[in-house]
Amino acid sequence: MKMNRKNPYGDIGRENYWQTVRRRFLHHRLACISLVVLAVICAAAVLAPVIAPYDPDAIAGPFGAPPSLQFLLGTDQIGRDMLSRLLYATRISLLVGVLATAISTAIGVSLGLLGGYFGGWLDIAIMRFTDMVMSFPYILLVLVAAAIFEPGLWSIILILGFVDWPGIARLVRGNVLSLRETNFVKSSIVAGMPARHILFSEILPNTVAPILVYATSVMALSMLDEASLSFLGMGVQPPTASLGNMLNSAQSLTVLTKQPWLWIPPGLLIVVLVVAINFVGDALRDALDPSAVLNLGGADQDMPEQDTPEQDMPGRDTPDQDTPGRDMPVRDASDRDMPGRNIP
Repeated sequence: MKMNRKNPYGDIGRENYWQTVRRRFLHHRLACISLVVLAVICAAAVLAPVIAPYDPDAIAGPFGAPPSLQFLLGTDQIGRDMLSRLLYATRISLLVGVLATAISTAIGVSLGLLGGYFGGWLDIAIMRFTDMVMSFPYILLVLVAAAIFEPGLWSIILILGFVDWPGIARLVRGNVLSLRETNFVKSSIVAGMPARHILFSEILPNTVAPILVYATSVMALSMLDEASLSFLGMGVQPPTASLGNMLNSAQSLTVLTKQPWLWIPPGLLIVVLVVAINFVGDALRDALDPSAVLNLGGADQDMPEQDTPEQDMPGRDTPDQDTPGRDMPVRDASDRDMPGRNIP
């Protein structure tokens, strides 16, 4: 009996690389849900001037009012609408995460490409400087830098951007050292291609996958750092709303016990953002892994289920219906005629 096993992933043999990556990413349900959640949060943050019911810095109601139909998330201690401030605070946190990640990625990719490709004294100098930066405790380095410079939005973006680059630099350098020994890079060098072309047209496109995966973790970490510094009063300063300084009021025991609407929404939003970004990063890591793509591609091909005993395979003796002696009973070894043995 012959049956065709349906391939749940479609015809993999006709897919290109990015179609396979998209299919593998969509296979992660938590990542897909996280991506939808991030899209909704980002859309709400971008459209905050349109959908916010009140001015985030204006006194809109009574002090510390609980959630109601007029104020869905209540008001803070000076009468500002919490929902409006939460929407604008999300914009600030996302802006810090995106820009800090972009700065750190640009610095790390540039230094990693230069050190890994040219090597020599340049590589030694870049890596020793990277090791020196990584030798400092991360949170201590951020706190010292935030204490030296004037607190504010752009200060915290620059601080986080110039502190988070060593990990990306080491990652890119390792990939460049591996790609530099490949045949297509060596052929470009022999053909006399300029270093700029080799770096940005041959090596960098093959390093994008690990960079994207690492950048998601840097973005989540940057948003947590911004919230921590703003909570301590060293980040985004009031009256500008951020998720960190909205949690600043939770230092009071009265607020923690009697006014939970002041700290639960911003705290919960930070958790949702960080977890969603990490889920997306995990899915990207699995989807962009070339070995995993190849393994799945080989395992998911449409192969007909066939009854192997019914097929004639080379080198295999398959008994036929007309084979003489097929239905004859096999005699036991003890019943065979052996010299010197009398069989009755």
